[in-house]
Amino acid sequence: MDATDLRVWPAQVAAMKAGVRASGARTEVDAVFSGDDYCHELARWFDATAVQMSRTGASTDVRADLAGRWCELVPAVRAGLTTRVVVVGAESTGTTMVAQRLAAHFRARGGVWASTQCVSEYGREYTQLKMESGCGVADFVWDAADFDVIGPEQTRREDASGGPWTSVPDRAVYLLTDHDGLPWQDDGMREGDLAIRAAMTDWFAEALTAAGQSWVLLMGTLEQRLDVAVRTVEPLVALREVR
Repeated sequence: MDATDLRVWPAQVAAMKAGVRASGARTEVDAVFSGDDYCHELARWFDATAVQMSRTGASTDVRADLAGRWCELVPAVRAGLTTRVVVVGAESTGTTMVAQRLAAHFRARGGVWASTQCVSEYGREYTQLKMESGCGVADFVWDAADFDVIGPEQTRREDASGGPWTSVPDRAVYLLTDHDGLPWQDDGMREGDLAIRAAMTDWFAEALTAAGQSWVLLMGTLEQRLDVAVRTVEPLVALREVR
């Protein structure tokens, strides 16, 4: 925000107030906390008390080097700036490997990137629990009740990855692993219905499109899928860095 441009203030404050209303919080702002020089002016627009915070540098400097100044941000802000990527696909299409290696790619950068997380698929854990109850894979019967457990728990774990009292943003992109190009392999937890495996790719694509989600189809060998995944996510991360 250009704090010296009087035309910017009404528009920026209107956007802030809209954000407060959308959050469901009280619309009255009692105090404005900021480490920037415009703290008192911003508080005046809200008819609130200005609380000038002490810190080294300005928010403009932080935005210019988000990765380098990442540790200066409070956990809630870091969580809000996190890029969330979801890898989905039918069984034995490389979803787990792509997710793990994609996370490893960013962790290898070192520094703040070393904290890149890979949230495991709760569906596999849920399947293991069913198997431990004495139910064989061939006897599994999946219904809406199962997915009413799996879906919310998966989302809870993703949100919790941001730390206590935080939640990460909506999913930036879905990476859909194609069934074609990788042979089916039995790991003891897979049903092996190749017709359903093939159909599931279309089911995922249709569901993601209907929901208005951004998605990219990963095809070819595992290395080719990882390459496309990296080239898809890199620009999304770069957008966060220049905000």
